[in-house]
Amino acid sequence: MTDFTMKKDADGVAIITWDVPEKSMNVMRMDGMRELNALMDDALADDAVKGIVITSGKPDSFAGGMDLTQLAVIRDQSGDDPAAALFDFVMQGHHMMRKLELAGMDPKTKKGGKPIASALPGTAAGIGLELPLATHRIFAANNPKARIGLPEIMVGLFPGGGGTTRLVRKLGAMGASSFLLEGKMLEPAKAKAAGLIDEVADDPVAAARAWVLNAKDADLVKPWDAKGYKMPGGAPYHPAGFMTFVGAAAMVHGKTKGAFPAAKALLSAVYEGALVDFDTALRIEARWFTHVLMNPSSSAMVRSLFVNKEALEKGAVRPKDVADQRVKKLGVLGAGMMGAGIALVSAQAGIEVVLIDRDQAAADKGKAYTEAYLDKGIARKKVTPEKKEAMLGLITATPDLDALKGCDLIIEAVFEDPKVKAEMTQKVEAIIPEDCIFASNTSTLPITGLAKASKRPEQFIGIHFFSPVEKMLLVEIIKGKETGPRAVAKALDYVRQIRKTPIVVNDARFFYCNRCIIPYGNEATRMITEGVAPVLIDHAAQQLGFPVGPVQLGDETSIDLAAKITRATMEAMGDDYPASEADNLVFWMEEQGRLGRKAKAGYFDYDEKGKRLGYWKGIHDKYPLADKQPDLIEVQERLMFAQVLEAVRALEEGVVEDIREADVGAILAWGFAPWSGGPLSWLDIIGAPYAAERCDQLEAAYGERFKCPALLREMAEKGQTFYGRFAPEAAAA
Repeated sequence: MTDFTMKKDADGVAIITWDVPEKSMNVMRMDGMRELNALMDDALADDAVKGIVITSGKPDSFAGGMDLTQLAVIRDQSGDDPAAALFDFVMQGHHMMRKLELAGMDPKTKKGGKPIASALPGTAAGIGLELPLATHRIFAANNPKARIGLPEIMVGLFPGGGGTTRLVRKLGAMGASSFLLEGKMLEPAKAKAAGLIDEVADDPVAAARAWVLNAKDADLVKPWDAKGYKMPGGAPYHPAGFMTFVGAAAMVHGKTKGAFPAAKALLSAVYEGALVDFDTALRIEARWFTHVLMNPSSSAMVRSLFVNKEALEKGAVRPKDVADQRVKKLGVLGAGMMGAGIALVSAQAGIEVVLIDRDQAAADKGKAYTEAYLDKGIARKKVTPEKKEAMLGLITATPDLDALKGCDLIIEAVFEDPKVKAEMTQKVEAIIPEDCIFASNTSTLPITGLAKASKRPEQFIGIHFFSPVEKMLLVEIIKGKETGPRAVAKALDYVRQIRKTPIVVNDARFFYCNRCIIPYGNEATRMITEGVAPVLIDHAAQQLGFPVGPVQLGDETSIDLAAKITRATMEAMGDDYPASEADNLVFWMEEQGRLGRKAKAGYFDYDEKGKRLGYWKGIHDKYPLADKQPDLIEVQERLMFAQVLEAVRALEEGVVEDIREADVGAILAWGFAPWSGGPLSWLDIIGAPYAAERCDQLEAAYGERFKCPALLREMAEKGQTFYGRFAPEAAAA
């Protein structure tokens, strides 16, 4: 079985087809690269071949990128010099791409080459675009669902298969920046307008074939190989180019706060590559790409955001012996913000939805949320009126519980009160089919306790969405003590339908995500009471890669919610509750009416439109700023350890059963330092011995909440890593 095959037709066109067996989308593998190289040698040496078209055997896509697991294999199996092995592999790819680009032409006259075109039936990402960029003409199908671009930066890498060098020389540093630094993906028509591809055609293979039969020598010479080439926008030593690179450096650091190594390496590859000839620039790109691959941050990001995330989305933790449980008809109880969002994403997936609330007006308001969302899509030309009508037709908004007959999944999103939820559970179970799965969207109430109201606790489960539902990528599925495998499979299949990433955890206070994120906010609040400047706390977090600092996050999620959670936790834990001055600060802010952004007053001051004006200085009347502020690293480690120790305890107690879920969940739910790969990956980066030692120091300085968990202590003594001990392949060994 091969990844690439070639057929030569009577007109002298060689069609090379990329079709990786048993994959829904092509990925570049080492064997595939060797096969393509051999086929190119064959076609270029055959006098009967006039031109070459490279296309895909997949009907809706060209390629999804490099098989990143193979990079890990090269690194791990290369002995004492993995960097050299990775660099050699990357350069082999560059040599093959350069062979495509020069296509047998005379080095001096640039004549006599064979035209090579790419025909993309659909999505082309990563090396799926880098390969076409090395051909002489790119044709894409008129497929509005296709997306074309270089998204590597999103998983901790940058385009290292020549994409960085070619795109910058094609579009200039400024023109290429949104594709390289933001991973922007475009539909074919927009990709053509942006200069990523050359043509959009109904039959790209036919169009590409016609082109290669008529191409002239001049059509094959890339701008950077032509005499007198000048980089669009100017090279770094040109006045205009110099300003571009100065601005780019400031922009990258402003967005990443220095936390993401791939962005800095990309910028270095672009800048240094722009100072030299094209082939030297490729070597520079390869060196910086190898540098990123050797960074433990990059390995952790790739593992969590690519390998592990994909595995979870494909059902890695799904019960194996349960038949397909895809949802046909969904009932949503409660049409508030969460319920309305759940209805929206479900209708987007083509699921019939019954949206229930206390009266028709409330139910209609929930459905109107979807209508408003679609109207915005129409205004941006991303949604058609026909699609809007079809989606709204899937949602039935009503106060009539009888409309739930025929539902195979219910998601309850009513007020966070056990009595209200219990009453609703009993009412609805009297109407729905006996095999219908019942789920609660609670964010804090134990699922086992809520399931007591159900006649069928084995069919009761938690499906915890994050707000806003349509934007957040993660869904946390919670198993109660009696939850059965069919309920778990139902929840997982539903989450896959709505194209989100699931994690499955066992029932415990705050489940997993809130269990880790609440200490993050609490630690920030404690620091404020100690006199630490809020701006230092937030900036410390942002420099760790968190999208917002914990003080700002407190305003966004609302201070009265924090007060409510604190009171409920105090009541539930009784004498075991670890009270602190931070609780008093939250209650005091609540009394002051400073409830956060929604009240236009919180830890920040706001203008009438809700724009932040700056940190509220009045807080220092009660908690004066300390004359000496702590070291940045001290603040950062307090924020990090407050979260990661809860992740360790969740693993230790069996709340989290698969460490992949702990890491992926942390990044997608609350933006935990994505460069680290997640809390357990971060502990592997810094090492268990250092982590245990730092716990002891933090405990001595700040209290028992930093006490080293027994599991981490044991791993430190044995020199173990979390992925070495708990990764699925380690567990199976």
